[in-house]
Amino acid sequence: MDEIKLAKVENVRMIDRYNTKNPTVGTLYLTATHLIFVEPDSNKETWILHMHVASIEKLPLSTTGSPLLIRCKTFLSVTFVIPKDSECHDVYTSLLKLFQPVSINKLYCFNYQPNKDDFPKNAGWDYFKLEAEFKHMLVPNEAWTLCSMNEKYELCDTYPRQIYVPKEATTLMLISSSRFRSKGRLPVLTYLHNNKASICRCSQPLSGFSARCLEDEQMLEAIRKTNSNTDYMYVVDTRPRINAMANRAAGKGYENEAFYENIKFHFLGIENIHVQRASLQKVLEACEQKSPTMSAFINALESSGWLKHIRSILDTSSFIANAVDKGVSVVVHCSDGWDRTAQVCSLAQLMLNPYYRTIKGFQALIEKDWLAFGHKFSERCGHIQTDAREVSPIFTQFLDCTWQLMSQRSEAFEFNERFLLILHDHVHSCQFGTFVGNCEKDRLDLKLAERTFSLWGYMANHLNEYINPLYKPNVDEAIKANLAPQCIKFWRGMYSRFESGIHPREPLGDVLLDSKEHCNSLEDHVQHLTKRIASFKNYISKSAKKLQDATSAPGKVNKELSSNEINDNKYNYDKKLSELSAADDDHPLKASNMSFASLSLSAEQSSPPQALPEEINSVAVDWKPMRNVTTCSCSTPFDQFSKKTHCWRCGDIFCERCIDKNVALPGHDSGKPVPVCRGCFRQMQKQSP
Repeated sequence: MDEIKLAKVENVRMIDRYNTKNPTVGTLYLTATHLIFVEPDSNKETWILHMHVASIEKLPLSTTGSPLLIRCKTFLSVTFVIPKDSECHDVYTSLLKLFQPVSINKLYCFNYQPNKDDFPKNAGWDYFKLEAEFKHMLVPNEAWTLCSMNEKYELCDTYPRQIYVPKEATTLMLISSSRFRSKGRLPVLTYLHNNKASICRCSQPLSGFSARCLEDEQMLEAIRKTNSNTDYMYVVDTRPRINAMANRAAGKGYENEAFYENIKFHFLGIENIHVQRASLQKVLEACEQKSPTMSAFINALESSGWLKHIRSILDTSSFIANAVDKGVSVVVHCSDGWDRTAQVCSLAQLMLNPYYRTIKGFQALIEKDWLAFGHKFSERCGHIQTDAREVSPIFTQFLDCTWQLMSQRSEAFEFNERFLLILHDHVHSCQFGTFVGNCEKDRLDLKLAERTFSLWGYMANHLNEYINPLYKPNVDEAIKANLAPQCIKFWRGMYSRFESGIHPREPLGDVLLDSKEHCNSLEDHVQHLTKRIASFKNYISKSAKKLQDATSAPGKVNKELSSNEINDNKYNYDKKLSELSAADDDHPLKASNMSFASLSLSAEQSSPPQALPEEINSVAVDWKPMRNVTTCSCSTPFDQFSKKTHCWRCGDIFCERCIDKNVALPGHDSGKPVPVCRGCFRQMQKQSP
């Protein structure tokens, strides 16, 4: 590519912020998609995707070279000291062009091709349909209906084509309400609880100090009437009151209780995107302290206000969830209804409905409340060169709040922390087209489903990595967040994940999941062997009976010899082996779906294949302990955020790159594909007929 001025630089020193005294020397490679640092001594590679780069800073010259500080959206911060200033300048200017393209069509997803054919291009794009998600909620019904007025995005271009509104809502009400709301984002249904209480979302009204819209007032009344439980509903403005007042002075604002009947209005005080962006920056500064004391770190974290913001989002979400749980409907908005509204509506549903706490349900929640309803991912994540003031960690905060709930109620969630981290990193990576664009219309215009791969298709191939071993599927009640200050925690696994000294060698969840998988493998193997033993017993019993019948005829053999033959199972089995081809159809060794079928001898076979040892040896009974393994066989070192994966056939441990095959093992009864290493996979391919 013409953007790359220098593809390779030797003798580069890498200094990470936690290891400034012992820099590593290696080679820096600049490719079209990644910056790769290779340490020749340890064979360790550090890969930095260009799209993950948040900022690049050329620091003043030092005696050892020219330093280049790179901060990433994944919270990796690293400095490369390049020997020559001219080389540093070339890398710097190349990265400036590569890490934030000018055009959306230059994003990584439009060129990305998987290394292997693990999943087709269309996989994942059809996993979620908005109509199907509303059918889960039994919508449409007698109170709610599908509105066709947004089929061509004419009513609101940042909403999905399918929007659900009260049956009472007229065309005039919908059009007028859309015109009266910021960006045309009129009140529409996003969630219907099983008690008829609903969550609707919209943007602020263009009310100013005195303007009103009768049709908008009728629209909210129609929403209230869909729920017969109560004679009122809540309207929640997620902004601080002072922000809403400032917007009111600009001709926007909030609902006036004097005009809107039967509503109870609440401000719930979540700060705007600019405050959140500045807060996260202060969190990173707290983490980047060279040698922080306890008080220095805690004070820096406190002054960032980050945990206060996380608590505020959870507090607002809890208010909405509690109201709906008690049978009261809620209409939610912020300024434009695509940031704070997305956060609290989705978190409230996460608290209310166990379906959204499963892997599939959580993905559906993101599809519905974030992608379909127009959270501006490309602007908030800085995918392309845009106004820096539009960048804000809104989705990061949603994942943080989800993690807080997981920490408090781990048994209620099917997924683990790794699942959230993968989501966070790929929202920013643009490797997949799933999160590219600012709304549903953008994604259709870009033809992402035809031109790019889906993150959901990729994740479907790695589901075993995201399972929470503590999950209890029968936890079906609504969960509540504990908002006590002591219960809101700093998410070390996200913001300090590259600081090796503060993490356990293996995450507890990984160790538990590994133990669970080992038990599953052994149970599957035992079940297989039990069935095989039963089939042999059945055959031997039949053989013994036939032999007994044959020898019980008078005058053939003496009684004592007959008795000995009957009791000698091995003799009986060997003697009758030649009769297998003529055995009954229910013979256990003749059945085509039995692994032992290959042991039967026919006239054409000169020697039987060794199926029994193959089945027994195909399952590793002992798995290598995780604690003792620091390096994969490919020389990739394991660190605190590497996933160690056992090969179910040999029991050895490998990195994710070396254990990319899933096959069914002959010694398992279920026939379910399980992870095997490349060596075992090749061996099994040779053994297969």
